[in-house]
Amino acid sequence: MHCDRFREAASARMDGEGSPVPAAALAEHLAGCPACASWESAAASVTRRARLAPAPAVPDLTAAVLAALPARLPGAAAAARARLVSTALRLALLAVGVGQIGLATPSLLHGAGAMSAPVHMAHETGAWNLGLAAAFLACAALPRLAAGALPFLLTFTVVLTVTTVGDLEAGHVHADRVVGHLLLVVGLLLTAAQAWRGRRPRAGRAAAGVRVLA
Repeated sequence: MHCDRFREAASARMDGEGSPVPAAALAEHLAGCPACASWESAAASVTRRARLAPAPAVPDLTAAVLAALPARLPGAAAAARARLVSTALRLALLAVGVGQIGLATPSLLHGAGAMSAPVHMAHETGAWNLGLAAAFLACAALPRLAAGALPFLLTFTVVLTVTTVGDLEAGHVHADRVVGHLLLVVGLLLTAAQAWRGRRPRAGRAAAGVRVLA
């Protein structure tokens, strides 16, 4: 029982672990105990052979693994299409935003409004167009903002469409002025598409979470 403590300390020293016995005490015991010294020598030999033994040959399975892989990973084509559609939406929104800036600039800089509108009214119109441009450009840069911008854009577009139809029937607005509003409608549709695309992954993750909890 007395030797077990020293043998444990010798084993720990061979494994590079902390020894429960001071090194001097262990060396003194090994020097005076032939049984423990023999045991320590045999253990050291076994440890050395185990560490220096050659690793068994392992077959090269690289070719077999590569051959088992599918030609295209599942979902790769769908992911590529999704990135392509997302890029197209963002570029289209960017173009709409730039177009809105083009509509806003004359009104803001020169007070030039359609149908000889007063200067302040022209400035207000320019400010609205510039705000719409900022919304479209923000959604193009950060698609996650599309859902938040959609209520404002939808309300503005619906109200403007209803009033424009009434003004056309009453002869209060020219057709060329109405054409400029089509840019807003296009921007609204693009923003709605972007908001819908951003909503689907979150809905899928939420459904998956419900299934896991269930």
